[in-house]
Amino acid sequence: MSTPTRVAVIGAGISGLACAYRLQQSGVDVALLEASDHAGGLMGTVEKDGLLFETGPQSFQGTETLLELIRELGIEGELQKADPRAPRYVYLHGHLRKIPMSPQALLTSSLLGPGSRWKIASEAFRRSKPPSEEETVASFVRRKFGHEILEYLVAPFVSGVYAGDPEQLSLKAAFPSLDEWEREYGSVLRGAMKSRPAKAKGGGPPPLCSFRRGIATLPGALAGKLGERLQAGTTVLEIRRASSSTVDGGSYQLRAQHQGQERHAIVDAVVLATPAYAAGTLLASVSTHVAQVLSGVPYAPVAVVAANYYRQQVGDPLEGFGFLVPRGQKVRTLGTVWNSSLFPGRAREGTVTMTSFIGGATDVDIVQHSEEEIARIVQDENAHILGITGPPIESAVWGYTRALPQYNLGHGHIVEAIRDAERQMPGLFFGGNYLEGPAIGKCVENGFHAAQIATKYLQSR
Repeated sequence: MSTPTRVAVIGAGISGLACAYRLQQSGVDVALLEASDHAGGLMGTVEKDGLLFETGPQSFQGTETLLELIRELGIEGELQKADPRAPRYVYLHGHLRKIPMSPQALLTSSLLGPGSRWKIASEAFRRSKPPSEEETVASFVRRKFGHEILEYLVAPFVSGVYAGDPEQLSLKAAFPSLDEWEREYGSVLRGAMKSRPAKAKGGGPPPLCSFRRGIATLPGALAGKLGERLQAGTTVLEIRRASSSTVDGGSYQLRAQHQGQERHAIVDAVVLATPAYAAGTLLASVSTHVAQVLSGVPYAPVAVVAANYYRQQVGDPLEGFGFLVPRGQKVRTLGTVWNSSLFPGRAREGTVTMTSFIGGATDVDIVQHSEEEIARIVQDENAHILGITGPPIESAVWGYTRALPQYNLGHGHIVEAIRDAERQMPGLFFGGNYLEGPAIGKCVENGFHAAQIATKYLQSR
């Protein structure tokens, strides 16, 4: 920040990294400012004595945009893809039950009763109309498919993706395609079939991916391309509108701290890629209204618990992706991923590695417990479900009091207000995971979009 910078990107999570990288590729003078000592946000990997633990996301969907970025970065050779046939399970009534992965499989699965299967089979032949008011995910699923499908399949999925509560989560904000398909076609199954791109027919969903040395490979590669443009350990304290009479002609003034020293800079544009609550604090001097809107985005707490066991300690064969737990099963663990079954190099020979998630919007008190207590809860529950005897060889816990933004009722109005702020405050842009979805692919796309509109803004000056 000692030299004039055209764009400052604040926050070096995956959204900010993608944005700064694309700006750099476009020839824009950019600085990426990160308060912590490393880039990547919650995307972290810990390697120890032949073990590999992920501190946040365990994998990502290889969307077209994401795979193209991986090729650009030259790390395609490090990419790992899980077996698309790997089964997923749900823990119900004391047993792991295989989740049907297609409408056809649902119709023959004993997981659901005949009434639920009939609702699925007949949905494409019925026409329904959504209510005029905004609907929660839970309300939508009950109305269209019944409580059983909500409790056994949809609610656990929502816990796995958003760590959210389907009774609060907005259908339109969290799953906009479902809302659009019913409104346009009167049926989500009919809408899904008609909206499927021709090239995707028969191709299946994007592959589940990671890297040979863990998920942190992606933010590490982006940070490497940015070089000195990434300024870690730099805490931005305040953003103000710059005076119109400044020599530099910049739009915003930044006050930051690096290694105990205060720094100031004038920039033409700012991209906020921090969590919503952090962005709200930074914008208090620019717009109290936008600051309040951002500060109102709720976040769910999550604890990540990784463990490594000897293979003979675990009774279950661990063949597949892992399992999710419906909230009605009296188990606090949201779900467990069988890492060493999905990707090679996650455990030493003769051992297995698994990672569990606990907390979320339906169990906000979990992060009040000590790491030891959180680990004990998860390990005891996994021992019961998977037939594990004895303590793990190695384990680790990472607790996040504000892990994931919640796309609850009214979230669409929040996004609208943020987009209005971009139009009303030239040179200010947003790129956080509270806008278009928390998935890594969505974050990259959102970062690229912020870079694109910031570049156009600079060209118009």
